[in-house]
Amino acid sequence: MPLHGSNRTAKNVILLTIIFLSIEFLDEVIDGLFGAAWPLIRHDLNLDYVQVGMLLTIPNTISSLIEPIVGIWGDIGKRRQLILGGGVSFAIALLLLSQSYNFSLLLAAFVLFYPASGCFVSLSQATLMDIEPTRHEQNMARWALAGSAGNVIGPLILAGAVGLNQSWRSAFLVLALLTLLLVGMLWQFPIKTATSHIDEPLHSFRDGITNALTALKRRKVILWLTLLQFSDLMLDILRSFLALYFVDIVGADNTQASFAVTVWLGFGLLGDFLLIPLLERVRGLNYLKLSATIVLCLYPTFLLVPNTNIKLIILGLLGFCNAGWYSILQGQLYTAMPGQSGTVMTLNNLFGLVGGLIPLVLGLVAQYYGLQTTMWLLIAAPVTLLIALFAV
Repeated sequence: MPLHGSNRTAKNVILLTIIFLSIEFLDEVIDGLFGAAWPLIRHDLNLDYVQVGMLLTIPNTISSLIEPIVGIWGDIGKRRQLILGGGVSFAIALLLLSQSYNFSLLLAAFVLFYPASGCFVSLSQATLMDIEPTRHEQNMARWALAGSAGNVIGPLILAGAVGLNQSWRSAFLVLALLTLLLVGMLWQFPIKTATSHIDEPLHSFRDGITNALTALKRRKVILWLTLLQFSDLMLDILRSFLALYFVDIVGADNTQASFAVTVWLGFGLLGDFLLIPLLERVRGLNYLKLSATIVLCLYPTFLLVPNTNIKLIILGLLGFCNAGWYSILQGQLYTAMPGQSGTVMTLNNLFGLVGGLIPLVLGLVAQYYGLQTTMWLLIAAPVTLLIALFAV
């Protein structure tokens, strides 16, 4: 990476990388905490299922409309302001969450939190990619490792808070303070210096929209965007259905279902850790082909084998093998769009509007045809990856 021979710039790059990875770690800690805290939040605020659905749908829809604009602004010289402003808003949203005692205030906190996360976290990822434009896959692997570690630690923080006779509110308040600490650290470092090897974009917002539309005409951009959505079937979507599958289909109790999710997350964390040195020796796409082939063999076995313990072993192997999917595909997308890392965020959100309907479709299939049928549909992920990757 050309750093123009400046030791100070090299130091800034290292520190910025650590800060950006810490931001992703914090974001996933919050995600893991949310997942564990939902029963407590619902009980404390007397929420019904309709209100829970509104909390998950309304903020996400609003954010999906805002973030494509944020991504383009990030490519026309407004990135530093957006990241810092997003970080402050992120902290305010967490503060509101910790002080929410009714549905309206909680909804307002969520509406602020989602787009703030786009500015603070997604643009931090984009800037990390700009720091080393020849090592997208490796840095995405580090990003995924930081996120996996955070997702595992989130529920532990809630358990610790409860163990200390504190509530979920205390946990969110502490995370708000940690967010402000990260914003303060980031404030000290000039992002532009660390990415000085990349030409400063000079085009207008209208030109940014034109560039985004032009990128959508490129075959490889469409390919990576599409595969990212399909790969999620074996990532976040599978995780969303795991506990329900073990309870409703396998016949496990809630404790066993929670343990299954822990196995999935734990082996995924190990896979993310080992992926970093692996990508120094193996081409990412070659690994992805092998991984998808293994998953294609393992997943039907996971669904068909009757023994719960064997299912858990196979589940761990699945979490381990697909750990690099997001890192490699997202890295390829950044490589296909050099100098447009903010626009990558824009296009991801546009495709995410369609991909966001997948859980709803799967839920309808589960409602009318059973959860077992829905679980079989997830095999489309490795099948699509293999067909597409061998055709590249």
